[in-house]
Amino acid sequence: MMFSLNEIEAHAKKAARGGGYAWGIAEETGKAVRWLASHGLPGAEVLAEHLELQGHDGPPQTLNGDWSSATGILCPLTAGVTLNDCADRLTSSHVQKMENVAHPLLVVPFVAWAALHVKASLTVAWGSVRATTNGYALHVDASEGDLSASKTAVLQCFVAQNDPSLTKPALRAKVSQDAWDKLNRFAQRTYAPATEASRLLGAGAGASDND
Repeated sequence: MMFSLNEIEAHAKKAARGGGYAWGIAEETGKAVRWLASHGLPGAEVLAEHLELQGHDGPPQTLNGDWSSATGILCPLTAGVTLNDCADRLTSSHVQKMENVAHPLLVVPFVAWAALHVKASLTVAWGSVRATTNGYALHVDASEGDLSASKTAVLQCFVAQNDPSLTKPALRAKVSQDAWDKLNRFAQRTYAPATEASRLLGAGAGASDND
C-alpha cells in the first residue's frame, strides 16, 4: 500500500510508544522510519519486527571504545539517538563500532542526521551492507537479507572514503499491509480505553436527545 510520509511517521511514532519506548525516542523513531521509507527501504517492516522481538536489548553501557549493551543486544534506536548526539566523534580518523546490534537498518537515519552535523558524508556498514549518506541523499550496496537482518555482530560508522552517486528521497512510500497492521497493534496501546464519561463528551447525542 502507498502512504504519505506523514502517515508513515505518525504511525511509526505511535507504534514505538506502544512498544514501550518513551515519547522522545518514539518521536525520533517516527522520523527515522519516515527517512528510510522515503529512500525505498523497509523501515516500517523492520520496525514492526523489532517491536515484536525487542525486550532484551538496551542502550550503550559506555561511550568509550566500541559500544555494547549490558543486556548483550544493543538497541538500534537508543544507539542511533546516542550516535547522533555524539556526531562530533565521527572524524576521518575515528570509526565508531557497535556490537550485537538489533535490526541495524534502523541505525541508518541517525547516521544521516549525524552527517548533517559533521558536514561530511558518512558510511554505515554491517554484513554486506554499505550505506553512504550526506544526510539527505543515500547510496546503498547490500544483499536483501543483510539489509533487513534482525541482528548483526558488528556495525561500523565512519567518514565516507568516496562519494558514490546518491539517490534523493521520494514523497510517498510503500509499506506492506502486514507490517502496517503489526504497527497498528502497537499503536493501539497508546489509546486510552473509552469510559462512560468520555462517551458523553464525545461525538453524538450522548445521554441527551434533541429530537
